Amino acid sequence: MNEASPTLRAWVYWWLERPDRNADGPRLLEIALIALISLNVGAVILETVGPVYARWQFAFDLFERVSLLVFTAEYLARLWVAPENPEVQSRRKWASSPLAIVDLLAILPAVLGMLFPLDLRILRTLRMLRLLKLTRYSPALGMLLAVFEEEAGAFLAGFFILVLMLIFASSGAWLAEHEAQPEAFGSIPAAMWWAVATLTTVGYGDVTPVTVAGKIFGAIITIVGIGMAALPAGIIASGLNDQLHRRRASLEAQFRLALEDGAICAKEQAAIEALRKELGLSRRAATHIHEQVRTETLARQGVCPACGRSLPVFESME
Repeated sequence: MNEASPTLRAWVYWWLERPDRNADGPRLLEIALIALISLNVGAVILETVGPVYARWQFAFDLFERVSLLVFTAEYLARLWVAPENPEVQSRRKWASSPLAIVDLLAILPAVLGMLFPLDLRILRTLRMLRLLKLTRYSPALGMLLAVFEEEAGAFLAGFFILVLMLIFASSGAWLAEHEAQPEAFGSIPAAMWWAVATLTTVGYGDVTPVTVAGKIFGAIITIVGIGMAALPAGIIASGLNDQLHRRRASLEAQFRLALEDGAICAKEQAAIEALRKELGLSRRAATHIHEQVRTETLARQGVCPACGRSLPVFESME
């Protein structure tokens, strides 16, 4: 039994984590899980329609129980096979990873609903967190999640600055407007609604300064808010650009390794294609990288990329 357990665990890991990107079985399982996640999101949306939920309540509840069972089994299975991953090698490390937290959030609302009396509307809304499970299967969403993970420090710094600006803006608005508009700016917490709408450049217009000092202060906060709103977008754009460059560099390195002997065999081509799909790069981008690497490799070998003939060697004249 002790000898069979590691084999069984490796087999389950192969099915769930799909290290072999060309394997049909794990790919079909991945498609089935994506379909189940999508159906869950659709079911949550339809449950908010009163007549539809009243007519099909039994079907919706049964589908939710089956989905909860599948997602719980998936989470426990991934936790069990975590040591098989050479990059993780620890269940504790896997459980604290972003994807594992997303998997836990997908089942936690339903479990809490069984243990505690929660509002059904809140429970339905929390079940929409299952949509985040698609980050495991979508390279684009996975790239965005990686950006949030790597740029966490920058986001925290930006959030801290935003909080400081929020307190400063609401304090200034209260000071300028509390006498003229005691209902809207009667206290600093009450003025925070205006400060949030102004700093985020939303500007609902339901609360506006009426005094001269308040209008001048509001104009300054609005200008500052434009820069504050652009700060997170700049961090995300920079992080996505960095992630894309890294992924292209990974595929480029794979091409260079395959072209060391001058040609790409079928096994190397399959490995490159699997890596391309994992990184979420298009075939056009992969072809461009291949041509670039091939041209550089042939140039180093003294071969013309166009005709395949040896390039003439020019000796320096003394």
